[in-house]
Amino acid sequence: MESCKYCSTDENSIDYHEIIECITCALDAKDPYTAGHSQRVSDMTLRVCQIMGFKDHDIERIHIAAHLHDIGKIGVPDSVLNKVEPLTDEEWQLIRRHPQIGAEILSKSTHLSELKDIVLCHHERYDGKGYPNGRKGCDIPIGARIIAICDSIDAITSNRCYRRAHDFAYCYQEIRKNLGTMYDPIVGQYVLDHWKWVTKGQKE
Repeated sequence: MESCKYCSTDENSIDYHEIIECITCALDAKDPYTAGHSQRVSDMTLRVCQIMGFKDHDIERIHIAAHLHDIGKIGVPDSVLNKVEPLTDEEWQLIRRHPQIGAEILSKSTHLSELKDIVLCHHERYDGKGYPNGRKGCDIPIGARIIAICDSIDAITSNRCYRRAHDFAYCYQEIRKNLGTMYDPIVGQYVLDHWKWVTKGQKE
C-alpha cells in the first residue's frame, strides 16, 4: 500500500481522521437536518473510488475531501440552513457560497489545501450549469464529480425540513436520467452498475 499522509501510523503524525471527525461533528451540530450526511457521503465516495480502481493515495484524498465537502456551511447563517420556508434569492446566494467558504478554510492548512479544489467544485455540474464557477466536464476534478453523485444520493434519500425522503428506486432513476447533464456519465454508470454496493449501509 502506498504511504499516505492522511492515514500514517507514525505515532508522532497528526491524526487527520480524528480532526476531521471533530470538524464534521461541529457541522452536524449546526445543521441538524444534515446530521450524518458527511459520513454517509464519504462512505459512498470511498466505495466508488475503490470500484473505479483508483490508487490508494487518491482514494484516501478523495475520501477525506468527501468528509469535508460541506465544511463551508459553517459560514452560512443558522437561520438560512435551518429555514423551513422556501429560501429567498438572497438566501440561496448565501447557501451557494459554501463551496467557496470551504475551499478558503482548507487553503489555510498546509496538509489539507490540496483538497480545496475538490471541495470548491462539488456542486459544479457536468454540463457547466452548476456553481460556483460553471466549470464543466473534465475541468471538474474527478473527486468532485464522484462526490456530486454521492451527495445527491444522500440528499434525495434523506428527510429534509421541506419534504420527506424518496426511496432508493426513485433515486436510482434520478441519477440515471441526469447522466451527462448533472453528473459525469462514466462515473454515474459505475455507480448504477454497482448500486447495491455503493448504497450499502445507507438508510434503506
